[in-house]
Amino acid sequence: MENKEIHNSINEGYWERLELVMERLEEIREEHAESIDSSYQDYFVQMADLLLALYSVTHAAVAGKLSAMSKEEGIRLNRRLFLDVQEPDYEDSYANPAYAVSVLGEEYGALLCAVDARLHGIYPYCMEGDIRFLCIYAELFVELFNCFENPEELNGKELQHILYSFMHDYTEIFNEEVVTKLLDPEGDRAVDIVMEADLSEPSYLYRYGLCVGEDERKTAAFLQKLPQQEVQSMADAFTEGYRIGFAANGKDISLKSVVEIRYPMGFERMIRAAVFNFDKMGLKPVLKPFSVTLNRQYVYDHKEDDALWLDKAFVERSLEVDRLVWEKQKRQAPLYGGPAVIDVFGQEPFAPQQKKERIRYSQKQQKLSVHLRSEKSSLINRYIHGEERSFTIIAFPLPSIGEKFADIFEETLRINTLDYTLYRDMQQKIIEVLDTADRVHITGKNGNSTDLYVKIYPLADPGKETAFENCVADVNIPVGEVFTTPVLKGTTGTLFVSQVYLNDLRFENLKMEFSDGKVVRYTCTNFESEEENRRYIEDNVLFHHKTLPMGEFAIGTNTMAYRMARKYEIADKLPILIAEKTGPHFAVGDTCYTYDEDHMTYNPDGRAIVARDNEISLLRKTDVSAAYFNCHTDITIPYDELDRITVIRKDGTTEDIIANGRFVVLGTELLNEPLDAQ
Repeated sequence: MENKEIHNSINEGYWERLELVMERLEEIREEHAESIDSSYQDYFVQMADLLLALYSVTHAAVAGKLSAMSKEEGIRLNRRLFLDVQEPDYEDSYANPAYAVSVLGEEYGALLCAVDARLHGIYPYCMEGDIRFLCIYAELFVELFNCFENPEELNGKELQHILYSFMHDYTEIFNEEVVTKLLDPEGDRAVDIVMEADLSEPSYLYRYGLCVGEDERKTAAFLQKLPQQEVQSMADAFTEGYRIGFAANGKDISLKSVVEIRYPMGFERMIRAAVFNFDKMGLKPVLKPFSVTLNRQYVYDHKEDDALWLDKAFVERSLEVDRLVWEKQKRQAPLYGGPAVIDVFGQEPFAPQQKKERIRYSQKQQKLSVHLRSEKSSLINRYIHGEERSFTIIAFPLPSIGEKFADIFEETLRINTLDYTLYRDMQQKIIEVLDTADRVHITGKNGNSTDLYVKIYPLADPGKETAFENCVADVNIPVGEVFTTPVLKGTTGTLFVSQVYLNDLRFENLKMEFSDGKVVRYTCTNFESEEENRRYIEDNVLFHHKTLPMGEFAIGTNTMAYRMARKYEIADKLPILIAEKTGPHFAVGDTCYTYDEDHMTYNPDGRAIVARDNEISLLRKTDVSAAYFNCHTDITIPYDELDRITVIRKDGTTEDIIANGRFVVLGTELLNEPLDAQ
């Protein structure tokens, strides 16, 4: 590398190591890895070639040349870096566990496949000119290669030990990077791209080091053609929702100076306007762009790769490092205001292929993973107090939704900017009935077998208290739901939905049975094997917990969104953010008030929302590790599968909120117009 100017102090100490390891990679590539068994030569040559390509990228980044990269150069680079993990090339890629095991064998294939995936994760750092990750991963790669040069000593346990030691030794770098990039806006390269690049020239998309596809390119082109007034309207709805989230809950936004903005690439024009809006609130951005094009099967195949090194000692080491990192950031942490998120929808629903070759947690590791996630979450909330932060989230369609994309985008924008006062008043009428309930009975129709009773928190003073939050367009955009934390004891029955999209995965004929508010049985029909169906739910809804409580019961009121879904036949593509507003929904996991239960909140009518806790979240007073599950998954019954929602009072009298799929509370008739207009 001719230009050795260090653009960032974090690179100090790595240059000489990087030069040495790159020389070794050149040897491996040029000699076609002939010093090892022929079965493994192609893998090591391909990986050496990839690392050398990343070396060139890092060289260009350090020299400041990437900002001048043309669209054509960007496309070529993106293709070079991501072709092997995108279809159809993924089928014959070493990043695919099925292929890797078939070629490299069961003893080494899965581990070498995981290493390939780890290399793909360092691309953004290389594009930033941060050489640390390229250096240490190249050294790991060479150490693994050296093992294959000594076949008499080669075995799977030795390779796994090397990987384990690597992850253990560099835990400080990995963990500190995560926390620092969350809290510190200084030197954020994504901010430079958004605020300084010529957004009319799509070459800027390739400077992130993330996978760029048709959705990213077409979204950027579409937003570029929108009038500035419309782009500003999108940004205003986004940032105003964030501001109102603080104001509505009595939280002082002036105490904050950092906002985390998560957004899909292609929305930079909106993000630029949002950054200016946030600046007026005294907030500097930490930007977290993401790719919507990256192959979801590839991501799914590698989601439990850490099983290769996850054990009790590693968990203890990781948490020890986290405690030191957070203590180091204890002055900066309270300045973090929370995330502002742009979600997207429009891609084909994804049902993953279950590959026996992919790395999976053992039962012991499942428990360790849950424990690690819980402890990390507790640490975050120790330094970033839940009662002081807020968030907002909004969603827009992607071009892949089809030829009606422009129309759907326009209608989504309309839904995201509905008159919240109109919904606030109708929702208050619904709450007035719900607050009289001892239980609420929900039943399905048209093949939906839902038959569920939800126990409601009792009010000591109905004139001053309420069990349901009147959710308007602040943190959760668009407007349209009332929700509560159910009492677990007495919440019982069956929840069913014919098709639902949860955590980016499709579930068919999902059925969950509850007893005293906890999941006791569950199934779906995604796979032929009942064992696979249960494992699918356990992995992706229960998140390895043996059971989860019902953390939320809500009634969605955004019938405009429901009509849009039916009009354009996109119900299966809506994100949960919008889908949850299109019918009653039930969340399994934590409550909506997690880590913020002791902060009193109020509805617009001034009544205190008292149903913030359930029997499990109350355990935080004696054992915080038993109180939270660090997951919250909403499951929505669409109106066309909904028969009734009926309030049952203690004296046995009843009153319907919804009958035959239509709102029947006096003063809510307007909500039925979109349903009847289909």
